[in-house]
Formats: sequence, structure tokens, C-alpha cells
Amino acid sequence: MDFRFTDEQDLLRKTARKFTDDEIVPNISKWDTEGKFDPVIWKRLADLGFMGVCIPEKYGGSGMDYNALAILCEELERGDTTFRTAVSVHTGLNSMSLLQWGTEEQKQKYLVPQAKGEKIGAFGLTEPGAGSDVAAMSSTAVRDGEHYVLNGQKTWISLCDQADHFLVFAYTDKAKKHHGITAFIVERTMPGISSKAIKNKYGIRAGNTGELFFENVRIPVENRLGEEGEGFKIAMASLDNGRFTVAAGAVGLIRACLEASVKYCHERETFGKPIGKHQLVQQMIANMEAGYQMSRLLVYRAGELKNRGVRNTRATSLAKWQACDFANQAADDAFQIHGAYGYSDDYPVARYLRNSKAPVIYEGTREIHTIMQAEYVLGYRQEKPLNKMLPAWTPGE
Repeated sequence: MDFRFTDEQDLLRKTARKFTDDEIVPNISKWDTEGKFDPVIWKRLADLGFMGVCIPEKYGGSGMDYNALAILCEELERGDTTFRTAVSVHTGLNSMSLLQWGTEEQKQKYLVPQAKGEKIGAFGLTEPGAGSDVAAMSSTAVRDGEHYVLNGQKTWISLCDQADHFLVFAYTDKAKKHHGITAFIVERTMPGISSKAIKNKYGIRAGNTGELFFENVRIPVENRLGEEGEGFKIAMASLDNGRFTVAAGAVGLIRACLEASVKYCHERETFGKPIGKHQLVQQMIANMEAGYQMSRLLVYRAGELKNRGVRNTRATSLAKWQACDFANQAADDAFQIHGAYGYSDDYPVARYLRNSKAPVIYEGTREIHTIMQAEYVLGYRQEKPLNKMLPAWTPGE
């Protein structure tokens, strides 16, 4: 097992780190305070090839492997969760789902411009009454000739006001429960679509998050992703990709907490010595380092399964659960190390703590992932190949 980065991965890491240090870190405190999402960042991300980093070159991407996506997410979240979230939603939840489930026509029409960063993709699954319980959704899509008529509402949608394309899930046959959900590619310009941002969030304040409303939206049959009734299966496969990026981002947040804490430990003295000399502070630093190293290995293990085209729900769930929990604890410890200064905008740790909470909730709460892991161990849940797997990574494609 080789843990070394390839030359291509190392260049990506250095490029993403420089981008983060030059363009995110100097501005994020202001953006976070103002609750402002800066769309100019999208063009810079696209110019660097980040929007389709793991999408094959024939579909407009950079053709790198799935662990390259993890490297990018770690580096972006080291600056702020906002920009990793944007890449997670656009690439992990939307573009990779099109790569896995889309027809060739759908890939050419929607995936290519998204991979190039010319269009932005988002994901619409959660509803006001349907989060972890996906089957509780109320959105419907009724077949009417060569169209479906979509009605419903989605909430907590990242990039709700920015995205051009949405991957939306709705019931085509509610009597079939999970087997009656269908996925659709919805364009913002279709009549009957509106969005509304959610303001004053606890964390990830610089990100655009909100609600989507669908009122008699007519969607062509050719915009159905997969077959009728495959929506739940597609949603769960999409979450395997999204959770992978969330876990990788959490690794970056742990590293940000560790870097800020080490710096402060060398600056601050109490009782006549640097606070880093105190054993309880050392314990918190050690726990951050352990969390960082363990989480990173779990993420790369899941990424390697993706590279081989192997079902990775179990590995991705474990990586997401553990990395996000470690990040939440690292942020709390970093805040504690900074003491009263943790409350000051002169230091980033308060933002880290706020941002660390959402990932332990979205894309599967820690409770959902706890149950999943127990059921795998107990034999109540088994991992079987899907009829359409995410393509294995092939160098040069």
C-alpha cells in the first residue's frame, strides 16, 4: 500500500493550498460576517480545473482520480467550509451522479458544462418534513405525456440561488414508498421554479443555502435520471459521493484547528511558560493530530474503493462519521486552547466551531451512521453492487 501522492496529486495539493491562502483566508472573515457568497470564486475554481477534478476529460473534467477530489476538499476546507461545500454539492452530489447514472445525451448537455465550471449544479433531496427519513418527502412528479409535472418544496439546499441545474427527487408513485421515488435534472430557467435564501445560519455563513419551490414545473421525460422508481437508489449513491467529500473536508478543518492551535501555543504564555508546555493543552493537541491522521486514512481508503469501481457505502459512511466527529471535537478544543480570545474575530477558531456542527448533521447524522456501522457488523445490512456503479478511474481518461 503506497501512501505517497503522485506528482499530479502533489501539484493539485500545492495549487489548492496556494489558492486557499491567497484568495479565501484573507477574505473569509469579512464574507462570513456579511453572510456573503462571492460568485467570483466560482470562476477562479473553474479556471484552475477544480470544478471537474475527478470527471473524465472526455466530459470536460481534469481526469484525475477520486482521491484528488479528497485532496482538493481538504485544502479548501482548511480555508473555510463554505467553498468545500460548494465543490461537494456541485461535483460530489450532482456531477458524479450524472457520471454514474446519466445517459450520454444527459452527460453532454449537463455534465460537460458543469465539469468545465460553465454551469453550476446542485442537489435537492431534503424537505421541511423529510431529512433522514427520505420516504417522508411530499414532492410529486406526475407524468403528462412527454413531460412530468413537478410540485413540491426542498430545503437546506446549498447553492439554491446560484445553481443552474438541480438534481431533484420526487414521488412518481407514492404507494410504492422508496421504490416510487424518481430523480430529475431540473433547469433553473424552467417556469415555476423559485428559490429563497436562509439567512442568519449558525455556521457556514458565507455559503448560499436556502429553499426551492416547484409549482407545476414541466420537466421533459428526457430529463429523468435513471428509470422511474430508481430515485432512492440514485440518491443513496449520490450520498456516497457527497459523504466522501464531506469527510475529506472535515480532515481539512481538523488541520486548520491544529495549525491555529499550535501557532497560539507558541505565542501565549501562562504561569511563566508557553501554554503548549501544559500537559492538558498537549493532550488536546495530541487528540487533534490523532483525529487528523486517522480521518485522512479512512477517507483515502474510501477513495481507493471508488477508484476501483467498488461499492463503498460502508467505508464512506465510517469516514464521514468519524472525520466529522473528530473535526467537531478539534474545533471545540481549539476554541478552549484560545480561551477568551476564542470569542474574538481576530482568531478563526469561533468560525471553525460554528462550521464544524453542520457536517455532523447533513448527509447522514452521526446517529444514522452509527446505526449503519452497527448493522453492517451485525449482518443486518449488506453491501451489494449497484446495477450502475461509479466508473472506476482509468489514468489518462
